[in-house]
Amino acid sequence: MAIDPHLPIGFSPLHRLQWEEAQQKHVILYPEGMVELNQSSAEILKLCDGSLVLAEIVSKLEEKFATTGLTNDITHFLNIAFQNGWIKQS
Repeated sequence: MAIDPHLPIGFSPLHRLQWEEAQQKHVILYPEGMVELNQSSAEILKLCDGSLVLAEIVSKLEEKFATTGLTNDITHFLNIAFQNGWIKQS
């Protein structure tokens, strides 16, 4: 299953995105454990608030980092996040 580009993307209520001081990075916490994130992954997931669709997330990140051409990389990461249950669509 893949991300539907027309539906808003939200963070799963079963997971929590937070800054972990001990690791000096963002992590995803869930009952079974923790996933450490690199900076790019954390920036993408911070925008998964349930109000933005894929194109809006891409646009905001391209604007923030003054670049273009991020659609494929962001889509690929979000598909992985979706398959792992970190994000959801309604």
